[in-house]
Amino acid sequence: MAHALPKEKVPLNIAVLTVSDTRTFENDTSGQYLVDALKEDGHHLADRALLKDDIYQIRAQVSAWIAEAEIQVVLITGGTGFTDRDSTPEAMKPLFDKEVEGFGEMFRQISWEEIGTSTIQSRALAGLANNTLIACLPGSTGACRTGWTKLLQPQLDARQGPCNFVGHLVR
Repeated sequence: MAHALPKEKVPLNIAVLTVSDTRTFENDTSGQYLVDALKEDGHHLADRALLKDDIYQIRAQVSAWIAEAEIQVVLITGGTGFTDRDSTPEAMKPLFDKEVEGFGEMFRQISWEEIGTSTIQSRALAGLANNTLIACLPGSTGACRTGWTKLLQPQLDARQGPCNFVGHLVR
């Protein structure tokens, strides 16, 4: 028997992390897009940070967030490419209790329509850690828009059927 979906939106507490060696809060269009989009969708910005692409700093920041019961989602933009400094997947995978394999697969499939074969160089990924969803997107604003509108926004809506992530995140 299917569970009844709520009729109203369930606002979530979401933290946003930008991983970049060159961006500042003043020119971080990708992180700002995610902040604006989550607020527009009725969610709450729990925290925001910008870090250099350092595997241990990234892991420490996200570890602190997933230890906080009130943070339900962490969105990360940047550090998912193939340069020597890109280390977001390596920083996050050890924290995952479960990887959401379909996230990266779907992101690349959807991105194919927008950027063609360049999507193969995306290492977008997501996982659950301590009942917190961690979603790692590329650093471009376009990629963040794609990830939010096509994957995250619907899956962070408790009314989305037949299933969504909200039930896994509410503690």
